[in-house]
Amino acid sequence: MSVLSLQSPSATGFFVWSLLGVLFAAVPLIAWSRIARTRGVGYATAAVLFAAGGLLVAIQHGGVPAVPRADAHLLFTVAAPLLIVLGVRLEKGQKGHATEAWGRRRSTAVGVLGTQFVLTLAASALYFLMGAGASVPPATAVPDLPPGLIALSEGSSCGSSSCARSVTVGSRDGLTPAEIVRKLDRPSGWTCRPNGWLLDRRPRCVGVTETNGKVQLNVTLSDLIP
Repeated sequence: MSVLSLQSPSATGFFVWSLLGVLFAAVPLIAWSRIARTRGVGYATAAVLFAAGGLLVAIQHGGVPAVPRADAHLLFTVAAPLLIVLGVRLEKGQKGHATEAWGRRRSTAVGVLGTQFVLTLAASALYFLMGAGASVPPATAVPDLPPGLIALSEGSSCGSSSCARSVTVGSRDGLTPAEIVRKLDRPSGWTCRPNGWLLDRRPRCVGVTETNGKVQLNVTLSDLIP
């Protein structure tokens, strides 16, 4: 039996999506390599595109959890062509007008980058529309507990317009519920912010409640339009 036959569907899917992610990140760099005309501007622009593509791949794999993946792809497809346009203009100032062959390569690059942008824009719009409803916040949305406090239990629930992830908080040092609340250092009431940057504007709120001697740290994620 070959090694390939032992691969699980999830592993194969991960490999395919990883490969597609790398190809997506490499498109602007490949396009620039076809139209660059000078060493200085060419290598400098390529270096920035390579770094941006590497950062995008890291975000795709969760290496930069603070950056939403969908937003990163949209920003990348906007910023990369702008950088290429800047590189073209700088090279034009150094080399003057280009040849007809270069013009054909430029048209091809514009077509490829334009296609990538349109597809990304369509996917972003679909992501925005499909992600407007409430959902249970991920575990990573729960703030880290201060030293000495522990999570006793965790649960989730959904209502008509919001979902919540709740963590019951205890103390290793025998603190009272009021002392635990103070140590959590959460402002009174709820603190809210958008769940993402551009595409996910659903309100994500964090708050602390004390009921019958039980302290709960709650994170809610609500509908975009209540």
